[in-house]
Amino acid sequence: MLKRSCASARFASRLVIVTMGAAGLLAVAVPEAGAQSASCQSIQPMLVQRKEISGRLSAGPKGKLDARVACSGFNQLVSNGQALIKWVDANKDWCQIPDTFVGGIKADHEKAISIRARACKVAAQQTEMEKRAKEGGGGGGGAGGLLGGGGLTGQQAMPQGAL
Repeated sequence: MLKRSCASARFASRLVIVTMGAAGLLAVAVPEAGAQSASCQSIQPMLVQRKEISGRLSAGPKGKLDARVACSGFNQLVSNGQALIKWVDANKDWCQIPDTFVGGIKADHEKAISIRARACKVAAQQTEMEKRAKEGGGGGGGAGGLLGGGGLTGQQAMPQGAL
């Protein structure tokens, strides 16, 4: 899980850099002409939100990020990416957005989807394991399961019959 957390943190850090660069690129690429300028600037809130989400994802302690927090954060990032891609596709020509920016956003979005799938899978497994532990099943592993004990309860039953 540590490798996944580090990969998530590296991706989030890279995403912050790409997002900041994209904001600067759009500031240069967007012409300052009346209505066009106003409509082209409407991407800024999405980029700011993306930067904030990326910052939260990369702010985990020492590169570790809880799977449930990562799942939630990457759900937000994917949602933001979908809105951003939709906006860019609709306004690319009007706002003179470079193809490299569009390609970068789409590539980062695909990576976010991939990482989200892994983080949410680990989060679901973590939730299931906690549920089993609370129920006293403990997943059926360990000596408790072999001896008929209660899993994580600390109680062990004596084996019955001939030893």
